[in-house]
Formats: sequence, structure tokens, C-alpha cells
Amino acid sequence: MKLEVVVLAAGKGTRMRSALPKVLHLVAGRPMLSHVLESAQKLSPDHIHVVCGHGAAQVREYFSHDPTINWIFQAEQMGTGHAVCQALPDISTQSTVLVLYGDIPLILPGTLQRLTDEARDGSLALLSASFDNPHGYGRVVRDS
Repeated sequence: MKLEVVVLAAGKGTRMRSALPKVLHLVAGRPMLSHVLESAQKLSPDHIHVVCGHGAAQVREYFSHDPTINWIFQAEQMGTGHAVCQALPDISTQSTVLVLYGDIPLILPGTLQRLTDEARDGSLALLSASFDNPHGYGRVVRDS
């Protein structure tokens, strides 16, 4: 089955108090998005789609050397679900789809591989984490 990666990179990053698009802030000397793309590329996906919005021109310019990226513009940032929907027209219905956040740079390729392996049979797989203080994070409510 084909693997399509969608990287969400449209957020403004208001809490960072910077004019620089959030995904271009450096972690270990490289933009956050660079780390995410490197991890995604190690999975050998059929396509990598990057949904950009705020600072799209700057983000695209930085990564203009990479012709493998399919750039998708989200004109109005209306949340995660809306951002993913922007990529749907470019994704085969016969694909496993891995959705990543462009501002979570330290996720390991092995973790992503195990996640996609779980989803290959048509199931939904979701990677989440537990925090002692989840303030500022989205929530996944589960029974156990």
C-alpha cells in the first residue's frame, strides 16, 4: 500500500512572539520542519505534502531545493482538521496516510515506522503522549 505523508506547517506560532514562521525556528541548528521532513523521508513515502499558511513564501523558499515536496496552501488557518482536508484532493484513497506536525521535530523515524505498520491493514493508529502538566497541549481522551 502507498504511504502519503501530510505535514501540517501552517500555524502562526503566536506564543513564540516572532515574525519568523514557527516551523522555521531552529532546533539543533536546523529549522523544526527540516527535522520532521528528514524523519518522514526515511520512511520512503510515495509523496510528502506540506500544508503551509502563515509565512508560506518564507517556508517554501527555505525548502525550495527539495523538489519532492508537494506544497499545499491553507489560505485561512481553521484548525488541524481543516489543514488535513486541504491535502485530501492530492491523496490517493488507496494510501496509508501519516499526518505529522511541522513543529514537533524530535519524533524518531522508528516511532513513525511502527505507527504506520499498525495502520497498514486499514486501521486507525494514533500516537499520543501523557504529560503531568498538559496545559497548552491538545487532548486525547481515552478510557484507559
